[in-house]
Amino acid sequence: MLDGSVLVTGGAGYIGSHAVLALLDAGHRVVVYDNLSTGFDWLVDPRATLVRGEIEDDAHVRATMRDHQVQAVMHFAGSIIVPESVSNPLKYYRNNTVASRALIESAVVSGVKHFIFSSTAATYGTPVRVPIAESDPTVPINPYGTSKLMTEAMLRDVAAAHPINYAALRYFNVAGADPQQRAGQSTIGATHLIKIAVEAALGKRETVGVYGTDYDTPDGTGVRDYIHVSDLAAAHVAALDLLIADPAKSHTLNAGYGKGFSVLEVLDAVDRVTNHKLNRVIEGRRAGDAGELVADNRAILATLDWTPQRADLDLIVRDALAWERKLSER
Repeated sequence: MLDGSVLVTGGAGYIGSHAVLALLDAGHRVVVYDNLSTGFDWLVDPRATLVRGEIEDDAHVRATMRDHQVQAVMHFAGSIIVPESVSNPLKYYRNNTVASRALIESAVVSGVKHFIFSSTAATYGTPVRVPIAESDPTVPINPYGTSKLMTEAMLRDVAAAHPINYAALRYFNVAGADPQQRAGQSTIGATHLIKIAVEAALGKRETVGVYGTDYDTPDGTGVRDYIHVSDLAAAHVAALDLLIADPAKSHTLNAGYGKGFSVLEVLDAVDRVTNHKLNRVIEGRRAGDAGELVADNRAILATLDWTPQRADLDLIVRDALAWERKLSER
């Protein structure tokens, strides 16, 4: 356990807010640093301290690190929509790469010892094999993946030059919500498939788009490895424990379950859980989308003290649906 606190950037957002819960539940002191451009202050657990600011604001970030005795950073802040990264690449290089560089420098200057980075399976691009291992080529096919891979490179070089270690967790598709309904995906206009599907099941959307039916997959639709957000948050805490225990080593790990589901299989699961037939609209492929992304997760299971607890598609859908109903009551 750290003597000081953990700074969670983007801790008022979807994945960040769940990491905050996992850290607090494990007994850590937590400071959330967020500009609230896409996050919500009401998603931040009251046990944490919320500081509003931009991560490029070096003076403010470093003052926050000093005032709260920050010893570790979990970095979730950034832009995440693949098609948008294709149409507006400079936004992604600013928000994901340039801002991350500023944060990493602030961490080094402030003597932070540990850094956990929310990376992505988009760093692999079109995979040479499935499931994808961490040692496979990283050739992103969209600026989102490139922006994250550039940050991984910065962390690798900085860790070689300074007394800081890191874990880069390459997420596959994150879904679901806190089982206790303390947090969930709340972004208006979110692009996550399960979020869109449960919105449609509750009448918040009329249709669900299926983007591409001609991929080289069993049913022609894109296949993804869906990981429950609470399992992912637990993996972050386990990664922090590992960095603390062995400060000489850094790690890059896939965060997924090792099993893929197609878009149509996900929509079938939502139909099954809700007993409601979704209205599906077939669309063309979206720019920057790969056909199949499934994790080889053997390394994360072997490296971290972490065992998934909610690796079931219907369970992920049920938790997402329960949160969506709660949002409807706000």
